Amino acid sequence: MDDQSSTVRAPAPARVDPPLAADERTMLTTWLEWHRATVHAKCAGLDPSLSSAAPLPTSPLMTVGGVVSHLRWVEAYWFETVMLNQPDLGPGGKGDPDAEWRRGAEAPLGLLLEEYEAQCAGSREITAKLELGSSARREREPGSRPTLRWVLMHMVEETARHNGHLDLLRELADGARGE
Repeated sequence: MDDQSSTVRAPAPARVDPPLAADERTMLTTWLEWHRATVHAKCAGLDPSLSSAAPLPTSPLMTVGGVVSHLRWVEAYWFETVMLNQPDLGPGGKGDPDAEWRRGAEAPLGLLLEEYEAQCAGSREITAKLELGSSARREREPGSRPTLRWVLMHMVEETARHNGHLDLLRELADGARGE
């Protein structure tokens, strides 16, 4: 791949602190946006060659790129596949559940961040069209359909948890630390 493919072409979203008091939708969406923007902040300035480093011997697929790729496909799964009952287009599946993590170690970080941001934009559009109490069109388990409220809360926790992984991976990659 050429050198340009490893650089981020679009500006990273700015982190905006969520309000201290707001309605439920605003709280859920602004906290999710803060954590989404934090993904970009954790990756900012990282030498592209370090995004595929797997410094944890017990987790050989845990890379900065792998986390970004995983978060992209988690967004697609919950908002498109579960909420709208669209086909699951993720790179993995029952035969290869770790494909998204491997792709993250192979693709340029700039491209992965662009794909993540594009996926988040699609998730924002879906969220804007649905009520918090809207039930998913696809069952997660037999007889169980999460609501948009549940999906948003899950995405806050999922993205926050993986931001913790990015903290550790980034510090191990080049010593950078941050909020």
